Amino acid sequence: MQPPPLDSVDITPFQRRVYEAALQIPHGRVTTYKWLGMAIGCHSPRAIGQALRRNPLAPDVPCHRIIAADLSAGGFSGQTSGPKISKKLRLLREEGVTFHKGKIADPARLYTFGLESP
Repeated sequence: MQPPPLDSVDITPFQRRVYEAALQIPHGRVTTYKWLGMAIGCHSPRAIGQALRRNPLAPDVPCHRIIAADLSAGGFSGQTSGPKISKKLRLLREEGVTFHKGKIADPARLYTFGLESP
């Protein structure tokens, strides 16, 4: 499937970098806000989260594949509970990513963009 054209929406250069990195995360894998930040040279996981919160191309730009550093689901569409998180968990489950006791069940599904741990 062809990724959506980022030129088709009005986004900032920073959002473009975040969304381009999110498009690199393979189906069935997840990364953290921190790892995504490291991949684009941003040291603020909160800024990454804010860009993802405003993702106009979700789920085609797969912001649901970004989870918290503690390997819990984190947020989705600016929410940390309720229907939005249920949707994130459903999208991940459809890709084979599951959670057990609030954490990712298989840490091997973590995608690190080929970077070394800091």
